[in-house]
Amino acid sequence: MLTKFQNHIDQNFPQLKDKKLFLAVSGGIDSMVLVHLCAQLNLNFEVLHCNFQLRGAESEADLQFVVSYCQQQAIAVHTQAFDTAALAAQNKESIQVTARNLRYQWFYEKMAATNCKYLLTAHHLDDSLETFLINFSRGTGLEGLTGIPAQNASVIRPMLPFSRLEIEAYAQAHTIQWREDASNASDKYLRNKIRHTIIPVLKEANENFLASFQNTIDHLHQAVSMVADASKLVYDKVVVAHEHQMDIQLSPLLTFQNYQAYLYQWLVPYGFTAWNDVYDLVSAQSGKQVFSATHVLLKDREKLILTERNETATEAVFLIDSKESKVNVPLNISFCNVSYLSESDSNCIFVDEDKITFPLTLRKWRTGDCFYPSGMTGKKKLSKYFKDEKYSLLDKHKQWLLCTDDQIIWVIGKRADQRFLAQKDTVKTIQIALK
Repeated sequence: MLTKFQNHIDQNFPQLKDKKLFLAVSGGIDSMVLVHLCAQLNLNFEVLHCNFQLRGAESEADLQFVVSYCQQQAIAVHTQAFDTAALAAQNKESIQVTARNLRYQWFYEKMAATNCKYLLTAHHLDDSLETFLINFSRGTGLEGLTGIPAQNASVIRPMLPFSRLEIEAYAQAHTIQWREDASNASDKYLRNKIRHTIIPVLKEANENFLASFQNTIDHLHQAVSMVADASKLVYDKVVVAHEHQMDIQLSPLLTFQNYQAYLYQWLVPYGFTAWNDVYDLVSAQSGKQVFSATHVLLKDREKLILTERNETATEAVFLIDSKESKVNVPLNISFCNVSYLSESDSNCIFVDEDKITFPLTLRKWRTGDCFYPSGMTGKKKLSKYFKDEKYSLLDKHKQWLLCTDDQIIWVIGKRADQRFLAQKDTVKTIQIALK
């Protein structure tokens, strides 16, 4: 196994040889074998151990075992205890989710504090099979069927090619001691049920089952790569990306029979889970939205618009004092007194200083807003103006207004209010420009 492990590192993770590493070590057989293998390759590593305080004296014994082993082997070890059960109750999460979050949060903090480049964990082939079956049982996309990834950014799992039987044989051959977690014998958790009841049947039916599974994973990884390539090609034909917005053009999208698969590929990174609702947006009326925790997807005529959620944007108000010649938030706008008068346009207007009252305000639109559009006769509701200009719902929420005493001076970047524009007989003229 050592030779196979060394070849695996040489071929797939040569960067580990000259970097400081952390090893996540529970004290179980998998992580203790990982420590032994890395020591045999003379890798530069230190050990991280978490005490989740979930098994009383057993958890403390695990801690003492790992610390004692590392001291005997002159390996630097770092430990951290968590009141996992209390935090899980507080956050209304499962024990497993809480433990995972606590573990990786601490790992990343230690890595950042010590300039450590990579964290190694002892996940192996049987773990990957269990993850595959868990995801399969719950329903998943193609990525969920590829098992545990060999690398996620700074987290590397160098033991994934090895089975539990190989690890056990190596531990016995090298008289490696480890701690047995009693909770692994319980079928309380789904992973343990799969490990104890389903996988043994599969292995009995096919003595080469793990090898067959590894071949399947390899094929699935190739399929994922192919899907990514196709997704990128269609993306370039269908999607218009802006700085803070993605526009999915429906007309070219719907020329692809499997358009739902492309929507899934593009949108899953943004936290969407209500996929039927997402797919229904394609034929929904304009204005219908679907939300994730961080983003909103809006149907707007012949496109879907993706933007970040901003719950407080419509409430923000910024004051502009008469002494200010420039503001940078939320827009770059300049103010200066001029002795000339030019024709206003969408990015620059000339107003009569005597007709406005400082401080001016920058705000978003509100129900009931009206203004007197320049070049037109009479008053117009801002909502009607938005409709005539074919504003999407997101465009409305993005639009800033410059106001005096809550009356609109300028729909910024679009249309000024006729009442406040400077005339030939204006005494004091202010040029206001959007940069």
